[in-house]
Amino acid sequence: MTSPGTRADEEADDLDVEEALALVNEAPGPPHGDHDHAVPPTQAEHPHSHGRPDSQSHHDRHGPQDGQSHHDRHGPQDSHGQPDRHGHRGAPHGPPESHHRATPWPEARATAERAARTAARADRRTPVSVPLDAALGLSLAAPLTALTDLPPFDTSAMDGWAVAGPGPWTVRDKGVLAGHAEPAPLTDGEAVRIATGARIPVGATVVLRTEHGRTDGKDRLQATRGVVHGQDIRPRGQECRSGDQLLPVGTLATPAVLGLAAAAGYDTLTAVPRPRVDVLVLGDELLTEGLPHDGLIRDALGPMLPPWLRALGAEVRAVRRIGDDAKALHRAITTSAADLIVTTGGTAAGPVDHVHPVLRRIDAELLVDGVKVRPGHPMLLARLKDDRHLVGLPGNPLAAVSGLLTLAEPLLRTLAARPAPEPYALPLRDAVHGHPYDTRLVPVVLRGDGAVPLRYNGPAMLRGIAAADALAVVPPGGARSGQEAELLDLPWAADGIGVCFT
Repeated sequence: MTSPGTRADEEADDLDVEEALALVNEAPGPPHGDHDHAVPPTQAEHPHSHGRPDSQSHHDRHGPQDGQSHHDRHGPQDSHGQPDRHGHRGAPHGPPESHHRATPWPEARATAERAARTAARADRRTPVSVPLDAALGLSLAAPLTALTDLPPFDTSAMDGWAVAGPGPWTVRDKGVLAGHAEPAPLTDGEAVRIATGARIPVGATVVLRTEHGRTDGKDRLQATRGVVHGQDIRPRGQECRSGDQLLPVGTLATPAVLGLAAAAGYDTLTAVPRPRVDVLVLGDELLTEGLPHDGLIRDALGPMLPPWLRALGAEVRAVRRIGDDAKALHRAITTSAADLIVTTGGTAAGPVDHVHPVLRRIDAELLVDGVKVRPGHPMLLARLKDDRHLVGLPGNPLAAVSGLLTLAEPLLRTLAARPAPEPYALPLRDAVHGHPYDTRLVPVVLRGDGAVPLRYNGPAMLRGIAAADALAVVPPGGARSGQEAELLDLPWAADGIGVCFT
């Protein structure tokens, strides 16, 4: 690990200051407005604090910082974690050379989606039969075809009386309840008490609601308002006939879908299996409990990533803490049978950043090596043997979230055959500083017909994203107040199946 105060650290700091200066100089102006959550100019956006930005403006490159800033942090590197041949990281007056190699943010997402389409071996994506109580969030691999008529017999839509012919009617003593055998037929002038969902007796022409009838002292039923033939009777097959297709392949199994399947006679569903994911948490400096001490910090990603991945439709098989051990990382990657391996940190070129060397050693194909996005630009996507994949997330928590939504989300969504979310945009309530060359992902809360940018959006900060409804996609150069920005919903904030964490 490079010691603090070395030339490498100074050069790393210098570039951050230059990037921060460019952010301010090329942005559309400081945020403004009366909103409490407006993004303020932070230290990361100004060259103060003794020529050093705040602890998160190093873009996941060096030095233990607060939160989960434990990777991509060592040695002279360019803005995407790769040193040039002189050990410097790019000139201050234009985009560093690696920006020409890094993948634009929209293209990176499309690459992950394409990779998933061609990835799955036949035995990996073979549809599975899943009990209804375990199918929530899966995509149908076969059409949902009705196994019975719905309703399967004529039923009462209301509590009241089943009556035959014109009134008044003589009421039978014994009523008809739901779930009982077929009742005796009615003849004209007869009525019988009936419950909602009960079978309609043969001969009945109307269900007279309780509130629309009254009986006299001679057990004669009178209607208190006009009746129409067939009213409040649900005829057999009103919703569907046996053999009708109810839902197509690819439908997401929501709670309502599970209810429809049960009503249509299903005990199990044929579905696309959840993609299997292993999470490898890297870093010797991470604590799993207690307060930070002696240069050690709490691991924020170990608790955060598994439920997030489950919300994205994955089956998280294992969470392993590897530390900064190249041999252990190599062993974990080569022995994993998961469809996707997610690593945290170690995606730069420092002495303990082992992800790239291990991927080279196993002849993995780098599909994405750096993305033009802040935070999170050192993220990567690699194709392993057997068409499995690895997503390398930066170590800083918000940068890792960026990588998760940029690369892991489209890959997992496609593997699981889940529908892509409909893109949408809302106007920003306040201006947002932009990076001169890269897309920015900024936590926002949704208020009415607008999105309010949140503070605490540095790469190592989770305070903003913890309060957020979505991430705003801010183009290079920033966005002015009132400008529409594309939004990425967080799975639990959307109105879809993402609320399911199991």
